[in-house]
Amino acid sequence: MLPLFVITSLLAFASSKPCDTEGSNRELLLSLNKNLLRSLETQDGLPNPSVHLALRLSNSHNLAKESEHLNKLKNNLHNDLQSSLSNSRPVVGLLALYTLALKSSCYDLNTITFTVGEKSETLLTHLKKQMEQEKEHIAFSQRPLTNYYQYSLGVLALCTSGIRVNNHVSNKLIKAVEQEHFKHGDTESVDTYAMAGMALQCVKDSGSHAQNSAELDTALSKVKQKLLASRRPDGHIGNEFSTGLAVQALLAMGTEVAECAASMEAMRTAARNNIYHNPMAISQTLPALHQKSYLTVKSKECLNEDNTLTLEPLDPVVVLPTETKVAVTVEVVTSSEAAEVYSVDVPKGSSLLEALELLKGKHVGFTYEMESSLWGPFLSAVNGEQARQSDRRYWHLSSDGTALSEGVRDFKIEAAQRISIKNKSY
Repeated sequence: MLPLFVITSLLAFASSKPCDTEGSNRELLLSLNKNLLRSLETQDGLPNPSVHLALRLSNSHNLAKESEHLNKLKNNLHNDLQSSLSNSRPVVGLLALYTLALKSSCYDLNTITFTVGEKSETLLTHLKKQMEQEKEHIAFSQRPLTNYYQYSLGVLALCTSGIRVNNHVSNKLIKAVEQEHFKHGDTESVDTYAMAGMALQCVKDSGSHAQNSAELDTALSKVKQKLLASRRPDGHIGNEFSTGLAVQALLAMGTEVAECAASMEAMRTAARNNIYHNPMAISQTLPALHQKSYLTVKSKECLNEDNTLTLEPLDPVVVLPTETKVAVTVEVVTSSEAAEVYSVDVPKGSSLLEALELLKGKHVGFTYEMESSLWGPFLSAVNGEQARQSDRRYWHLSSDGTALSEGVRDFKIEAAQRISIKNKSY
């Protein structure tokens, strides 16, 4: 943790200069851009539309690699979405990100179709249908089929694509803001407020909600107030991984870039300290550092783009095995509050995922299952008990009582600690 006087100096320095991308910051942006481009070569699983979106919103491009990744999205991700739609699985968030990624490449969305039940319909038609299902679920059970983050993404994707968002759909989002329904467990979700802010700002800019403009303005003001109230002394909003979206939302809602100076500098400092090594984290941070937001795709023109971004060969990194072991205690708490405690020694610097694998090999009674996401793998079952999104449950991870802000593959164990894995509702 930085000493207080260092943080104070950083904030004083940040507040005295504009949020520019000139000078020393340009090299940092270029480095992040290259890291994101390089991640295309090493990504496992499905191609990530959020990564594509961030590359397309950057100022420097490698058009050949971006085109290659676009083709992977149109094949691999498209086929996965086709399967989900055919099996009636709710995928509004991924469908929306796919839409934004295509739109950022100025691709004709009317040429993208899915065939479900022998009926072929466009991507935007399916997205509208998904949003209608989400809206009906809110009316029936006061919450979306997925969550309000994905719901907001759906509104944003339709709006930036020039589709008039049904007032009933946007009203559900406005009411959710008013009633403060954006929570993950016991904590307010900065990510969701940010995405809702961008979505509602797009609706406002489109003029499609003129009849209830006062209500819309009130919701936007509340989103801005929530984001600013979540700003920490070091400038981060929520945590290091939610600041990018939060700054995007503030800029989209008309906040002057100078007002974001502390948060911009906080992201730059985190980037220089290699906090943003997960491609998903970079993809949400980079547009904000370019003083852009996802709303930018609405008016994006793919003309005369800088095509100078190249990747230099990397020297092979040799990671020497460490002989230092640290003791890790793992507590598993089920939905019935039953607890089991395990212990295992792991090499210092191991990821939490590696520690769980070692624990699984040592204790016969400990098991876990993983599912994939754009952020990387996450726990779906522990000791045979599921924590499904459909049941509004998830595995909450904490270390020595502090909730983890990184996933099981990214969180590193550097010292002895107690890891809690708890089945919680949201």
